[in-house]
Amino acid sequence: MIAAKFVTVALVGYFFGAIPFGVMIARRSAKVDVTSFGSGKTGATNVLRVAGKKAASAVVVLDVLKGFLPVVFAALIFDGEYVLAGGSSPWWLSRSAQVLAALAAVSGHKWSIFLRFRGGRGVAPFFGGLFGLCPAAALFGGEILFLGACLTRYASLGSISGAVAAYAILIPLTILNGFPVEYLVYALVGAVFIIVVHRDNIGRLLAGTERRIGERVNL
Repeated sequence: MIAAKFVTVALVGYFFGAIPFGVMIARRSAKVDVTSFGSGKTGATNVLRVAGKKAASAVVVLDVLKGFLPVVFAALIFDGEYVLAGGSSPWWLSRSAQVLAALAAVSGHKWSIFLRFRGGRGVAPFFGGLFGLCPAAALFGGEILFLGACLTRYASLGSISGAVAAYAILIPLTILNGFPVEYLVYALVGAVFIIVVHRDNIGRLLAGTERRIGERVNL
């Protein structure tokens, strides 16, 4: 029964994360396939290049929900209610299920079954999942992401900085304030994942050829 619940939350997380909102919104608003332009990714940064600010804003909200809602679903499956501090199930079951659901959503976003296992880089779903698990860490990392992206105009640099910052703030929160270690594990896995999927961006940053936020592409 418990194993079936874990499989269920993983599948729900993956398939929800796999919904290609970026493709759908760009196609509706700009009549283009976002995977054929710019970076070819389905996230808000590439949608901004081909479809504009309104479309990109909608993608951000929906992609964040990709990570957040599976966490809520996992809590409901194991506890019957969504509470940040845990629930009626043994502490490790519910929290582990929520982490699994969030990671599955990030995976679905990156390797969408609806796009022949292509997708985005998973930043927005990662922060959505983290907000469902630990809002304080998500807000701190989100602020660093926003400031980094605004100051440098590099979405990739802001994304990496925000993910690392979210993990960094959870270290003292876990050691000194007793925050669940599952949140720290999620942030670590997510930060490493985001760094790895941005390795091409890191190369362009070092070479000085990385695209800046808002740069349009020829359609």
